[in-house]
Amino acid sequence: MAKERDVDGPVWFTIREAAAYLQVGEPTIYRWMRDARITYRKVGDATRFLQPDLDAVIEVFPSAKSPSPAIEVCPACHHDVLVEGDLRSTGSVHFHPSQTRFWTLKDGSVKARALMCTRCGVITLKGDLGKLVALQTAASAAPTPEPSAPKPE
Repeated sequence: MAKERDVDGPVWFTIREAAAYLQVGEPTIYRWMRDARITYRKVGDATRFLQPDLDAVIEVFPSAKSPSPAIEVCPACHHDVLVEGDLRSTGSVHFHPSQTRFWTLKDGSVKARALMCTRCGVITLKGDLGKLVALQTAASAAPTPEPSAPKPE
């Protein structure tokens, strides 16, 4: 919902236009400005907003009940077009939780997938949460070895 413009340069929103763009009331915009929750600029006596600043106000709170249908957004610019791929080094990138035990028969690595924002280029890594929970459950169920007594000299 970008504004049309006749000249090149940034698109500036007034307080009224910002409220309409975010679908909130003008008092909410003033409160967010007072609480430093929204970035604004002063141009002379006028208060102006850039569209990326308005987009950055929108926060996504995924539901704990069904995380899969939540829309993934870039953590830096809140853009919702992310391209999935691999972040490669000498192979696939894996996460190794520090609380897993090396002698478990399960593979102790959690596969990670990479998402890159098409607007700002930020790469986000997402891990397999189900595997992490399984590893933590296996680590907490494994018996803790007793510390050995010091040997007498």
